[in-house]
Formats: sequence, structure tokens, C-alpha cells
Amino acid sequence: MFKRCKIYQSILLALVVPGSAMAEIEITGFLKNETSVFTRDGQVTGEAETMLDERGHEKGDLLKFENSARVFMNGDIGEESTWHADLNFIYDSEGINSDYKGHKLYTQHDYLRELYLDSTLWDWDLRLGKQQVVWGTADGIKLLDIINPTDFRELNQNAMEDSRIPIWMINAERNIGNSGNVQFIVSQVEENKIPGLDRDGAAGHPFLMKGVDTITGEVNGFLHVAPALANVAGSFTNATQAPLLPGGIPNPLFSPLGLVPFSGLTVDGFASGPSMLPLGNPTGAGDLGFIAQCGLNFACSAATLGDDPNANAFVTNLMPVNSSSPVDTSYSPSAPTSAFEYMPMASFATFNTFAKLDPSLGMFTGATSEYVRDYPDDSDVNAGLRWKQSLDNGFNYSLNYFYHYSANPDVNLSWHDAVTGEKLTEQLSPAGDFIDNGTGLPGSDGIPDLADFTQSLTPDQLPTNVLPGQQLPVTTLLHNGAGEFYGAFDPTGGMGLYNPNPVKLRFTETLHRVHSIGTSFDYAIDAGDLPIVLRGEFLYDRNDKQPVIYRHLLAHGALASSLVMEDADYFKYVLGLDVTVMTNLLVSGQFIQFNNLDYVEENRTCTTQTGQSADCSTYTADFATLHLTNGLNMGYENKEFYSLFFSKPFGPSQEHRWNNITIYEEGGGKWNRFDVEYSFTDTLIGSAEWNHYWGDEDSTFGQFADSSNLQVGIKWLIE
Repeated sequence: MFKRCKIYQSILLALVVPGSAMAEIEITGFLKNETSVFTRDGQVTGEAETMLDERGHEKGDLLKFENSARVFMNGDIGEESTWHADLNFIYDSEGINSDYKGHKLYTQHDYLRELYLDSTLWDWDLRLGKQQVVWGTADGIKLLDIINPTDFRELNQNAMEDSRIPIWMINAERNIGNSGNVQFIVSQVEENKIPGLDRDGAAGHPFLMKGVDTITGEVNGFLHVAPALANVAGSFTNATQAPLLPGGIPNPLFSPLGLVPFSGLTVDGFASGPSMLPLGNPTGAGDLGFIAQCGLNFACSAATLGDDPNANAFVTNLMPVNSSSPVDTSYSPSAPTSAFEYMPMASFATFNTFAKLDPSLGMFTGATSEYVRDYPDDSDVNAGLRWKQSLDNGFNYSLNYFYHYSANPDVNLSWHDAVTGEKLTEQLSPAGDFIDNGTGLPGSDGIPDLADFTQSLTPDQLPTNVLPGQQLPVTTLLHNGAGEFYGAFDPTGGMGLYNPNPVKLRFTETLHRVHSIGTSFDYAIDAGDLPIVLRGEFLYDRNDKQPVIYRHLLAHGALASSLVMEDADYFKYVLGLDVTVMTNLLVSGQFIQFNNLDYVEENRTCTTQTGQSADCSTYTADFATLHLTNGLNMGYENKEFYSLFFSKPFGPSQEHRWNNITIYEEGGGKWNRFDVEYSFTDTLIGSAEWNHYWGDEDSTFGQFADSSNLQVGIKWLIE
């Protein structure tokens, strides 16, 4: 249960060694049930198992049925020290899989939430062990509260105390003078728990973000899209190798060199041109869509998929589809919603890179993908300090610094040799002169020109604004350190620079170091019978990361280079005003702004081979919402949130309380949570909570409209 690290071992020794001196143990706790239901019919992000799957939930269906038992243990160690443990036994029968049903380390469902020793040494107050440390107090959002990671399984719905993940740390604090306080933290490295951000995804999770679905989702996730694209490459390569189609029909695509002779044809040129297959399609888009879904099974339909191993079977979002036929000819590179529509300028020879002969099947199949974690080892730690002081005039402030691994993971893409694991290089090469006659001039001898493959293009050299018919197709190739190319055929014409191993697209989840510098303040204003508190939190994150989309590279089929995590500094702040009115009604308003100081936005449009427009911009994407279905949503340079919070006790002894928070985000997303807690007796407490999401479906909160829910709970205190 405990990681093997020197800091953790030291903490455990401090807790265990004095065990013989412990006095009697005080034990308290509670039993609790929380049950929530959906308040809207709908389908949550990532729930569909195929592109034709319209199943979802109905209003009133269970979202959560969670039963838990918490045990709090407290005791003394000698005369100067105490210890505390928080045990958590919890099970949600509606969790989508074992990770969300029962126990999992370093989540809200961890058995051991807290275990720490409190002691003093040379006027320092020490807390050693697994714990929470709170630096920020903003409503509904974490800004300075960065010491502990967060479990986002219920987005922002849970109380911060519950969603915050306790970690092992050394926490030293002492008072300086009459009003100063200094605190030092050395803590374990642990990441935020974001549903779906792992190799298994989280299909059906009610709070799966679109940005995460774009990485691991079964339908829209690049983890699955890349192999599916490669399988289409395998189908096309197989098609070019077959002189006759089923039924003895001559194959118009036949070529012993696979797709190399089609290097002068882009995806857009193929999809927008006439149909080349006897399938009754009006354009090549129909052919592309059919082969994408059915492989080379020409008897395929939406109801009969056949057994071609390259068939996508309407699962992954490669081309538009509809429920009445295998294909939808609404191919549109100017408003893409599927994978091939994002790659209109890729040469068809690019697909040779992804295909490889499988001897066991006797046919060409596609590349594969994998999801791996490359995290800091257990000897790496986070460290920080805080100075806090109260001035005589009632002004309170803090100065904070935290050197840490960001709790938000990065996901980086790279191609690798599937056998040796060697990282491969994406090379963008001109494809206009693949066929020559030995003189470097276009000819018909069927021999690719070596010069076309050894010349590389930088991203700035990629064609953008050209006239129809003048589009220079670009082929994306892969090669290793020895200069060997990969693919179904040797692109150099058999000159010894060809590796027979298949390729694999790797998704690597990592953490990065960040310098977080912050400050906070609060100041009470004496306004007679109207108590007012002004407060604020400010945070500067240096060397953080941002997702940058290179649409021109994606348009040319360079998958690993088109979505990149790049350095960015952020300045974030919240300004709040708290007013107590009507005796005890707390009204709190907040203005929140996140500023990306290294925001990227370079707008440009490309003209495809057939004269259509395609977005070739480079920009910072919105990690929470970027998705194949919304054009890989652009982020904000300066994004604003506004919140309004009400809280009021009620009842004869003010023993009950209701709260309501509303958050509006720039872009149109909205969230409102109303909750009430009612004490039936001193030991029996009921609760109710309504979470409503609405607004633009491509905003942080609006994307969860179909996850709106109503929750009731009952808690029995045990003393």
C-alpha cells in the first residue's frame, strides 16, 4: 500500500517506532449512502461504442449508488505527540469498472485516506504522514490549493475535502513574532485523477471530458484512430495488390508498388474525385468511407460487417457515416468532424508508411498503438514554503512558492519500431516526382525517385495557399536512426534503406516540473451592520505546458507532430467579495481569470488539391474540450469565470444549512449546484444536492449537460 521511498519510510518509522507508548485510542466515524440519478435523457461523452450507437441513459437512471464507512482514529504518543488515521471503506455499484466501483490507491476510494503524526521540535509544529494541506480558499475552483492532487471523478461536485487526494509529506510550521507564520512542505509526487486518462479509457463515465475522449476514447480517441487509419492503409495496399476485385472485376487501383504510384494523389484528390470502385458511389469519398468501414469486403453493409481484419466496422470516427448506409458522402475538409477530413493534403503514399505485410494472414495490416506512463521515480519529491502574516489593520496575506511536478499529466505522441522500440522520425517529403525514367524526370518505368524521399521539408516549407491543380502532395515517412524507412514497400526503390518491422504510435503520459509562485490576501471592511471581506488569490506558473495543434501537419498526415505539449507560463487569479446580509446569509461573488502568457495563434488557410479550403492554423487547444467533432477546439488566451455563492444556516438552533453556487465561464458554459443539509438528530443527517450543467456543448461545463443529476444522502454519525 505504501510506495518504497525514503521519505515515506522515514514517516512510517516515526509513526510506528513509538507505538509502545501509545495511550488509548479514540475512535469515531460515520456510515453514509449517496444516491444520484440523471435529470436528463442523453448520452455522455465517450459512451457510444460505435459511430452508430445512439444508446444512452434516461432521466431517472442511476448515476451513483455509493455506500461508505469512515473510521477516524486518534491517540497520544507520549506527552508531546498525537497521531491520527482516517480509514475509508467505499463502494459505488454504478461505477463504470473496478477502478470506479471500489478501492483504488490515491483516489477518493483509497482505504487509507490519512495517517499522520503531530509533534513539536524546537518550536516547530510537525505533521508527518499522509495528509492534506490547504493553501487556497476560492469557491468552487482550485488556484493556490496545489499541494494535494484532485480526484475529478465527479468533476467539481464533491466537497474539496473529499476530492482532494491526501499524500505523504513532511509538513513543518512555526509562528514568527506575534502574527507571522512560516510553513515548509516536502511531499510525494502524485497526479490528478482524470477519468479516461489512462490506457483503458473510461467509456461511459459521466464526467469524461471531450479532450480526454480525444486521446483514449473508443470512437474519437487518437489511441484508436491511428490504428484504424493504419488498417485502412492496409486495405488500400491490399487493394492495389489485387488485379481483380471480387466477381472478377478488373481492379482500377491495381499496382505492384502498392500506393506509391498514387503519391501524386491526396486524400482530398481521391475523396473529391470520381469513384474508382464498382460500389455505386458518386465520388471517391464513398469509396474511402466504404473501405474505412468494411475493408475489402464488398458485400459489407451496416448490418453485415464481414470478417476482414482491417474493417473498422463503424467503430472509430474515420469518415462520416449514417445509420442507413455504410458511408456518408458529406466529406468536408473545411468543416472536419472525422479523421480523414483532417488530413486532406496527405499523399496517398503516406498510407504505405502505416501498412505492413502480416505473414500469418497473407495480407497487409496496419500499425498499432500503445499507452504508457513515464513518471518520476519514488525518490523525486515536491517542495514548497509559505509565509503568512496578519497586520494590525486587519489585512492578512500570504506568499507562496511550490516547486513541483504538475498534477496535470502531459500526453506526448511518438512513432516507434514495434519490434525494437526505437523512436522513429517523421519526415515530410515532396511527392510530386515519385515516378521517373532514371533521369529524374517524370516517366513511366515504375521506379520511385530516391531524391523525393531523401529531401525533407520543414513545416514552413509545406504548401499552403496554392491554386487548384498546383497542390504539391506531401508524403509523411518514418525512418530510424540508421536512415531506414518503414512501410508496406521500400520507398527508395529497393536500395537497402528499408526496415521490415511494423510501426507503433506511442502515447506517453508524463509529468513536468513547474515553479508556482503565489500570493493571497483578505481584508475585512467595517461597514457597520454589513460585514464585508475582500479577498484574492494570485498564481504564476512557470514552465507549465499547453497543448498546441499544428493543423497543417495534421493535414499532411504527420500525426505525431500535429498534437504537441509545449512550454507555457500562466498567470491566474481570483478576486472575491464576501458580504453577510440578513443576519447570517453569506453572499460571495468571484471574478476568475486564467491568462496564458505563451498563447499560440497563427491563422492560415490551405487550398486542397481540388480547390477546397482547409484550416492549416497553429494554435493552443482547449485541453478540456478539443475533439474531432468540434474542429479540435481552440483554447482561450485569457479565459474568465464568474461565480456567485450563497450560504445560510436555518432551523431553531441554526443546525441546518443550504448553499448554492453558480459558475459561468467565458464561452457559454454554466454550472449550478444547490445543496442542503438537514440534521434529523444529533447523529442522523440527511442531504440533497442538485447539479445542473448547461450552455455551449463545447465549453468546460456545457459538455456535461447530459450529466446533470440529483443526489440524496443519509449519514449516521458514530461516536
